[in-house]
Amino acid sequence: MKKLLVASSNQEVLGVVKNASLSYSNYLEPIFCPETDEALSFVDYELPEIKILDFTSTDVDCHAILEVIRSDPWLHNGGIIAIAESPSAAQKIEDLKDPNILIVQTLYTFKQNFDGLLRSLIRNQQFLFNRGMQDRMGSEEIGQFVCDNNPMDIRLYTGFLVNYLYCTNRIDDDGRFALQSTLMELLTNALEHGNCGISYEEKSEWLNNGGIILDLIDQKLRQPEYADRRIHIDYTIGKDRSTFTIKDDGEGFDWKSRLAGDDTPGLEEAHGRGIALSKSLVSELRYNEKGNEVSFDIQNIKNVSNTVPGIMIPFKAVEYKKFDIVCRQNEPSNDLYFIVSGRYGVYANRKLISVLSPKDMFIGEMAFLLNDRRSATIMAAEDGKLIRIPKTQFLNLIRKNPHYGLFLSKLLAQRLVRQNKRIIKCTSELLKLKAEK
Repeated sequence: MKKLLVASSNQEVLGVVKNASLSYSNYLEPIFCPETDEALSFVDYELPEIKILDFTSTDVDCHAILEVIRSDPWLHNGGIIAIAESPSAAQKIEDLKDPNILIVQTLYTFKQNFDGLLRSLIRNQQFLFNRGMQDRMGSEEIGQFVCDNNPMDIRLYTGFLVNYLYCTNRIDDDGRFALQSTLMELLTNALEHGNCGISYEEKSEWLNNGGIILDLIDQKLRQPEYADRRIHIDYTIGKDRSTFTIKDDGEGFDWKSRLAGDDTPGLEEAHGRGIALSKSLVSELRYNEKGNEVSFDIQNIKNVSNTVPGIMIPFKAVEYKKFDIVCRQNEPSNDLYFIVSGRYGVYANRKLISVLSPKDMFIGEMAFLLNDRRSATIMAAEDGKLIRIPKTQFLNLIRKNPHYGLFLSKLLAQRLVRQNKRIIKCTSELLKLKAEK
């Protein structure tokens, strides 16, 4: 069961969360923190993946909580649901462009939408609760979302995908921005121009007359010919690259002229530059002939950590060349290594046992924890970087930042759970083979 931080003293918010959570009590446990210090302590020591920050609560300094989360993204991964008093207040939070924020809701829309929001979180928990549990990269992950014609769903599913690729070291900060921007632009186009049939001219007239685009979308979706349309998001997350396909149920458009740049609005226009922006962020946009489906690829980064733990930043990264020895079996060393980049072979009695990469995060944690000699020799399989931290210095850091000790314990526990599942699976398969003989 995962814990859901609710940093709020607003009784309306607390009531909505309590009622909605009753249906999902086997998956999520809401923890209510009506004061800033209590919420900060919970963030540090429980490290919840999902956090509700209620900016309408006068007793809670949500900006302070957000700053703590932002200060060390390696530690505080996951997503934030932000609640604002009004649309203008919500826009100010949006303008922060904080990548940890999955979605911003006004108090009114939060009360209307939270049940559906929670349902989406449960359905897609593999994208949110992944730190330390993801499988080894190499096999493709293939799936699909069916998205309602709701800007909230667009923002949410974009956040799911972007945060997942970031937390599993498949994209870096630049890739995070590019993927977030491209998905949002193309999904918004699929909603407005595809499923709602809003033309460029119609949107321009509406905006120029002071209209709000959400009201136009709502007006269109009340018409029978648009009401049942959906957006389909297909993804294939591979070892070297990831592919995304967005398809709407609309009539399509003349994508050839738009991709050629013949019809790109000028900078003075209020909208219409989404395709041009997307083209600048990803290598290629591929449309079907009809123009209601678009695909694009991104290249995954390989064997590089996109963030370094905050407490390790003061230590210098040491470069290793291919075949360099990091440490030797039976060596009386218990330093801890954080993997910044590269791959490292683990050899016991001269036999290759496994290969470690930034996904594994650390080298030497067993000797570090057990104060023992090295159980294996570690050799660089390619050029890379490690941050080496002597045990005494790391323990001093843990004393100053005890929540890191808890986090490392959770990582080891998750690895044991994953290893136990593999052992159970292998044992079951072995018994099945024996029974067939």
